[in-house]
Amino acid sequence: MGNKYLDGTALTITIIGAITWALIGLFRFDLVAFLFGDMSWLSRIVYVLVGICGLYLLTFYMKLSDNTNR
Repeated sequence: MGNKYLDGTALTITIIGAITWALIGLFRFDLVAFLFGDMSWLSRIVYVLVGICGLYLLTFYMKLSDNTNR
């Protein structure tokens, strides 16, 4: 968790994914599919990166629990 560049990048990509899901939920508009094509190889890469970043951000919970024990 010491790499601030990796943490910031993962957080940014996850926020973009959250905005995409909000657009899908509210307006049935898939921004990734609009920009890169419906399930093209590029849009699939974007979806995979968002998922990986979300999993990486799960480690933030461990950091939160470490801070509460001090």
